Amino acid sequence: MPVRPTAVLPSLLAVTLAASALTACGGGSGSDPDTVKISFKQSTDNSIRVMDGYLAGIKKQFEKANPGKKVEFVPIKAPDSEYYTKLQQMLRSAKTAPDLVYEDTFLINSDITSGYLKPLDPYLAKWPDWNQFIDTAKTAAKGEDGKTYGVPDGTDTRGLWFSKDIFRKAGLPADWQPKTWDDVLTAARTIKEKVPDVIPLNAYTGKPVGEAATMQTFEMLLYGTEDAGSQDPLYDKASKKWVATGAGFKDSLAFVETVYKEKLGPDIEDALDPNVMTRVRGEWLPQGKLGIALDGSWLPQDWLPGSGHEWPEWSDELGLAAMPTQHGQAPGKVSMSGGWTWSIPAKAGNPDLAFEFVKTMQTKANAQKWYIANSGIAVRKDVADDPAYAEAQPGTKFFTDLVASTHYRPAYPAYPRVSTAIQEAMEGVTTGDMSVEEAARGYDDELKNATDNQVVER
Repeated sequence: MPVRPTAVLPSLLAVTLAASALTACGGGSGSDPDTVKISFKQSTDNSIRVMDGYLAGIKKQFEKANPGKKVEFVPIKAPDSEYYTKLQQMLRSAKTAPDLVYEDTFLINSDITSGYLKPLDPYLAKWPDWNQFIDTAKTAAKGEDGKTYGVPDGTDTRGLWFSKDIFRKAGLPADWQPKTWDDVLTAARTIKEKVPDVIPLNAYTGKPVGEAATMQTFEMLLYGTEDAGSQDPLYDKASKKWVATGAGFKDSLAFVETVYKEKLGPDIEDALDPNVMTRVRGEWLPQGKLGIALDGSWLPQDWLPGSGHEWPEWSDELGLAAMPTQHGQAPGKVSMSGGWTWSIPAKAGNPDLAFEFVKTMQTKANAQKWYIANSGIAVRKDVADDPAYAEAQPGTKFFTDLVASTHYRPAYPAYPRVSTAIQEAMEGVTTGDMSVEEAARGYDDELKNATDNQVVER
């Protein structure tokens, strides 16, 4: 039978909380050569502590294998956007920089450029397990200087989750597989008409939810337009310039505008709530209040035993569909992939000890345990090939298969500011304060500012 490590997460969580005084203001690797300090993003939902439980188990292993060495956790409990800000503040000084940090791949190049991270190549060259990591995951942790600044702990893909019960009430098929954007909108309109007491479609939008709006919604649309084709619709690699708005960009904004103008999504105040992601996973989907969610592969981590939002029936009650391209053009479906890495700050006091902790985390067995607990997609080849991983959780094969149709963000140093500009454009059309044309013009202006005018039109 597949191993289901989440069964032990509650006890591991108790170990974590009892063993460490975990506060985000601790920081600092300090001068103790026998203690490794580790910072990571802690969920704002107190009932969900998957990372805490996993790290508690690794701490126990590490300290047993390295007598006299200690692990101290310095979690940052905050929404994504606040986590990035707090982490960067910590990385600026040797007094506050931990020894190991959890980095979102979309920000890693920005932190590299700022001089916050240490290249890991000397460590990786002596670590045989590095050969097990897939090339795309390795690339996500590379700087423009060609050096590697992080060890990825998994990736993710995105698609459409839908309620079979709501679809049944709306007269929609249980094996729904939309072929175009219009198919998605038609289903949402049908739900609004036939099941008026639920939210037809959730598509994250606006600045309050940060990168979730950019990646889970906008880029899932943009990379499925004809503007994408064989080229990146945001960044032109040939000229090394960012791409101004075109038809695909405006069509993606128009899709968002339609969702909220026709009241196919949540109320605007709910859509612009920074905690809307927690409501989708912990309330709207499990309680049958949401018809379709454009979201990520990781959602089941909130529904597994010990999560606080246990929902053992989720795999029977929810269907999965790939997000289609705009008009059904090849390849017919689209996904975006990201992920996180473990990185060593440039000002870490104990970098060697930090990498030893990474090696403990990233054994095959521990990596596999994390992928399953976190509902992640494997980036180690030996785990991906293990039937126990593929069979551990419903949906794993579906989301793993989407890797063949996935895209990665142009995670260059300017990307965080570009992403914010996208969120502002989305928010403008969501609230109705801007037309699509006005939002697009605003984005183009912000794009020039964010990239020092390194912009090209296609």
